[in-house]
Amino acid sequence: MQPWIMLALAGLAEIGWVIGLKYSAGFSKLWPSVFTIAAMGASMLALGLAVRSLPIGTAYAVWTGIGAVGAAIAGLMLFGESASALRLLCIAVIVAGVVGLKLSTPG
Repeated sequence: MQPWIMLALAGLAEIGWVIGLKYSAGFSKLWPSVFTIAAMGASMLALGLAVRSLPIGTAYAVWTGIGAVGAAIAGLMLFGESASALRLLCIAVIVAGVVGLKLSTPG
């Protein structure tokens, strides 16, 4: 289970840097930029540790899926982005894909 925990942490850090990127205003604000760069590093480190044991294709797809869903939800909650039925359905499809990859991958 350790690699999956690392992968989940990598995905959470990915969400953190995506949100930080928005708040950094194109790296023009110091502290949001520092947070963004630190979260990028943490995400890459955790992903690197996870792929020691997990297939790279699965790990990368899950990592980007967590990031994509988290970024989309953050957009809804923090930035007032559209919560249309189609958008929510697409988010659910990504979640289903991530869960399917987890269930179909040993380790």
